[in-house]
Amino acid sequence: MPQGLSGTLGDVGEFAVVAALASRFPQASGVIVGPGDDAAVVAVDGGEAVISLDMLVQGRHFRLDWSSATDIGHKAAAENLSDINAMGGRATTLLVGVGAPPELDVAWALELADGLAAEAAKVGASVVGGDLTRADAITIAMTALGVCEHGVVRRSGAHAGDVVALAGRQGWADAGFAVLARGFRSPRVVVDAHRQPQPPYEAGPEAARLGATAMIDVSDGLLQDLGHVAAASGVAIDVDSARFDVPEPLQAVGAALGIDPKKFLLTGGDDYGLVATFPAGAALPDSWRVIGAVLEDGEQGTVTVDGAVYDEPAGHQHFR
Repeated sequence: MPQGLSGTLGDVGEFAVVAALASRFPQASGVIVGPGDDAAVVAVDGGEAVISLDMLVQGRHFRLDWSSATDIGHKAAAENLSDINAMGGRATTLLVGVGAPPELDVAWALELADGLAAEAAKVGASVVGGDLTRADAITIAMTALGVCEHGVVRRSGAHAGDVVALAGRQGWADAGFAVLARGFRSPRVVVDAHRQPQPPYEAGPEAARLGATAMIDVSDGLLQDLGHVAAASGVAIDVDSARFDVPEPLQAVGAALGIDPKKFLLTGGDDYGLVATFPAGAALPDSWRVIGAVLEDGEQGTVTVDGAVYDEPAGHQHFR
């Protein structure tokens, strides 16, 4: 174990453990992008392949009383397809591993497959195989393979002076989670956003075409995920909260639960929108909304909001 890293997973935290694990895996010459980004990139005959893996665990990532099997299939596929999208690519192939208890109804498994297939079809990807095994709780592991026709966009390319822009919905799924966690089922639109995210699948390749310098999908929280970009790029980023319009459903949830709705926007995950940096002056289409800037100065690896440190959790972390 690396010097100074000891204790439990909960003590150390997800990101430090992942970094320590990654340091133990030497990379072959054919690995173009190894651990530490949204997806890996490896050289293959005639080009490059983009590869990502994600897991969903019952009770942690989904609940059977909140979501149907079809919903869970959509969400599992969306989470994985989004990682390819975040590299500027398009997924072509999915492999699915499912662990489940023997008493699970076969109809549930078939509905899960229907959701997976429907979400994969949105990007023209095929589910080509996988594995089914026994487990105490339903566990879904997915591997996506894809291509980046306009070049790979990594987390590490942001430069001082770049603008920060967001594509897709943000905060809707987190508002839906907040509603469901309190035993409610409305507003239906945010509950549906939690059950079946709507990643902007066209935005990843579009960003690559537009010359994005860095990009990540918002899976764990906007500020937290921007922090990965800031750390990988060695820059400081500031988010301008006045750039956000707070949609009415988020306002309604905030009012009902006593939560500032901007919290959903700043720290919510699971919508799988994209946040990217672009050179200053880049002509961005309406699908991208400028929300901040990469600073000329500031502490490397930090993300501020309106020029100040954000003093609440920046997003979700496993083991915390």
